Amino acid sequence: MAAARRMLMAVLGVASCAAVTLPVAPALAAPAAAAPDGPALARQLVRKVTVAGVNRHLIALQRIADRNDGRRASATPGHEQSVDYVAGKLRSAGFDVTVQEFPFTFTETIAERLTVDGTDVKINLMRHSPSTPEGGLTAPLAVIPVDDTPGCEAGDFAGTDVRGKIVLIKRGACAFAKKQQLAADAGAVAAVIYNNEDGELHGTLGDPSAGRIPTGGISKVDGEALSQRAGASATLDLRELSEERTSKNVIAETRTGRKNNVVMAGAHLDSVTEGPGINDNGTGSAVLLETALKMGSSPRVNNALRFAWWGAEEYGLVGSTHYVRNLNFEQQLDIALYLNFDMVGSPNAGYFVYDGDDSDQVGAGPGPYGSAQIEKAFVDYLASRGIETEGTDFSGRSDYGEFIAQGIPAGGLFTGAEGIKTEAQAAKWGGKAGEAYDPCYHQKCDNLGNVDRVALDRNADAIAFVAASYAMDTEDVNGVPPRARRAETRALQQRAMLARAEEQHGEAA
Repeated sequence: MAAARRMLMAVLGVASCAAVTLPVAPALAAPAAAAPDGPALARQLVRKVTVAGVNRHLIALQRIADRNDGRRASATPGHEQSVDYVAGKLRSAGFDVTVQEFPFTFTETIAERLTVDGTDVKINLMRHSPSTPEGGLTAPLAVIPVDDTPGCEAGDFAGTDVRGKIVLIKRGACAFAKKQQLAADAGAVAAVIYNNEDGELHGTLGDPSAGRIPTGGISKVDGEALSQRAGASATLDLRELSEERTSKNVIAETRTGRKNNVVMAGAHLDSVTEGPGINDNGTGSAVLLETALKMGSSPRVNNALRFAWWGAEEYGLVGSTHYVRNLNFEQQLDIALYLNFDMVGSPNAGYFVYDGDDSDQVGAGPGPYGSAQIEKAFVDYLASRGIETEGTDFSGRSDYGEFIAQGIPAGGLFTGAEGIKTEAQAAKWGGKAGEAYDPCYHQKCDNLGNVDRVALDRNADAIAFVAASYAMDTEDVNGVPPRARRAETRALQQRAMLARAEEQHGEAA
């Protein structure tokens, strides 16, 4: 019997039964959960990626905008030069670089004005809204009653005379496009949608074919005030230029690492037409570029890293959507995960991580399997630096959208846009309660002075750490238990086999 034990243990590669010890199973966490004691590559990259290096790229983007009418919007010379800057830096560093062209509908706002009984109300034209006639249109204001689904059902318009009127609708429960479509069906000539939370309202009707009537967004405060003024005379002037153009994505990949298990990270490079876009999204683009350059084109990694700078994000996530949809299923399968960085240095910064597991129960559901692990990786790293984070919903407002739609796990960081910082958030993060995270969101003042470089530095560290960690190991995202847990499983299997062998030997005797 002892001989049988020794033979079996030799086959299993174990010295003796007494030597089989069971390691303690660690928590099921992403590689960065042990931050800052993660992979050596990740710790080294954090030291190399500095806020000074990131800021140099921001200066470059600002100067490009300054030379091109103060903007870097897709299909404008400012964006073309931004593409050249990023692609040139990457090629010089030895990356495999692809510049991918794609078509999109270029729009530029010409007029945004709402006047009610002679009083001006700040309004934002919704993307893909039809235009009013030049000079605007004047009509009485009709107010849709507020319920749990305001303006989301045809019956919401039945009890209000909206024909020939400008209709006021509260945000919530359904898409902006549906609200204005139902308003149009009821005979309204235009729609004004007001926010259901503090701050201005920016939005999109989804695509050019969805817009039926001119539609704009206003703040909650203004909307609640106008809701008491049904029948007032309103003049609405919402106009934009619209034409077909082309834009570009920049894609760069390391020469090393597995090509069938790629870690992908992206940020949109374009600004809005109204300004230089230094926080939105020069910050994400600059951090991504500095991370790639300091990582190098041939790092010692297990998984290739693919970096992307998307075009036409401000026109409805066009560049990233085009990229993902033009990959076949096997090419999509090669992407292990996608990390998204859209605004990571807002001047009144919050510290938000995309809610991969839907633990907040707000808005959209969880991301594909692996998204929860990505969320934990960022949360754990920032917690190790003493930074408490909050979740932010996969609301569909940034370039993770098509990746999630195709089942690719996603995650990332966000420091806030037009939303308002709360008292509790100001207490733990600093900054000013009652003000927007980015007061210059989508405006001319989104320049070099519109960045919190402390937040930018912290997020750059987190981005470098998590990206490099996944370059070494994506097993938790892929559903494979951590190595230590696999060792525990093997030890249990070995013990079971030894017990079975002893049992069989006893039966034979």
